[in-house]
Amino acid sequence: MKYLFGPVNSRRLGVSLGVDLVPYKTCSLNCVYCECGDTTDLTSAVAEYVPTDEVIAELDGYCAASPRLDVITFSGSGEPTLHSGIGRIIDHIKDRYPRYRVAVLTNGTMLRDPAVRRSIARADIVVPSLDAASRQAFARICRPGAGITPEDVIRGLVEFRKEFTGKLYLEIFVVPGVNDTPEELALLREACVVIAPDMVQINSLDRPGAAGWVSPLGHAELDAIAEFFRPLPVEVIGKPASRGPAEGKTGNLVKEIVSILRRRPSTIEDLMTALGATGEELRAALASMTEAGMVTVERLERGEFYRMV
Repeated sequence: MKYLFGPVNSRRLGVSLGVDLVPYKTCSLNCVYCECGDTTDLTSAVAEYVPTDEVIAELDGYCAASPRLDVITFSGSGEPTLHSGIGRIIDHIKDRYPRYRVAVLTNGTMLRDPAVRRSIARADIVVPSLDAASRQAFARICRPGAGITPEDVIRGLVEFRKEFTGKLYLEIFVVPGVNDTPEELALLREACVVIAPDMVQINSLDRPGAAGWVSPLGHAELDAIAEFFRPLPVEVIGKPASRGPAEGKTGNLVKEIVSILRRRPSTIEDLMTALGATGEELRAALASMTEAGMVTVERLERGEFYRMV
């Protein structure tokens, strides 16, 4: 598959078929924690980065067999709302495959644009990010493109919340030493009160990020930060639930592994769920890929993560 990937075992959404609408790595931010690595095309230009008709055709081919999915998620190699055809693709899914929920994972920067807000209005779930409310912390964590400020992001989120009828889950990614001070957390809490999301999701490093200095927080620290946001609805994002293998996998295992790893570092357990392969098959394939210099291995709390070189 060229534009679809997975299904992956999402910590938040369950078994999720990914839809990738931009070339690697096209984004309006260059976040230090991004699992895709550094942004190579830092832009806020809305355009048809990949052919909309081809994405729809690939979705039709995959969904024709009614695979077991919890959600179809727009995410992947960059910021999905930069694609000018995202609204048309969402409409196609909602009209043709209403049994599947649609989610959009976004950095929230483009929601200042009314046209972008309208384009994702039919999604069931939108998960924007807001990692800092001060310009200093925002610049250090998000490394934004020209003209993007936290004030603009917050205003766009407020307007979207007024218009959107689905579920809005606001993610705050905690970077120790940057946005976890009482002052920064207080500014974020004030913004959350104004935005009024259905849920504030506190997240921390789970997969290798773009900057090596970013570290994860422990459970106790994350729970304390979540408590700081109460009485707002808040939760700490946990590890993926254990699930059976995904359906609909075909063909070359190495190519399927590459399709996942070029978008997100993964453990063998993650790949087993996404690809329906056995641990033995994956270990053999990954060993040959490592020997060939295609992938590297990095150990984090949740295990050994494989990522593309």
